[in-house]
Amino acid sequence: MSQTLAHWILFLVMLTMANLPFVSNRIMGVFKTAQKSGWVRVLEVLVGYLLTGLVGTGLEATLGQINPQRWEFYALTFCLFLVLGFPGFVYRFLWRSPKAA
Repeated sequence: MSQTLAHWILFLVMLTMANLPFVSNRIMGVFKTAQKSGWVRVLEVLVGYLLTGLVGTGLEATLGQINPQRWEFYALTFCLFLVLGFPGFVYRFLWRSPKAA
């Protein structure tokens, strides 16, 4: 696998996991619920970030050596994850009418 392909795979996984809490009423897209609270969505965002990190670490391991990271890396990638989740947030809370939610 090339490094460019790994970057695109990671970007698509990150985009999907960041928007999943907002576009689906299922928990992590799997477990059906009647209504999700805001705290469940926050927990889903955190779990999605962790799962995306595991995918990224796995892709990095297949390409070579895993580089150690400090807290700045995780703060920056979490902010990027939140920015990538913004379209789903806009769709769920700002764009749709209140009757459809």
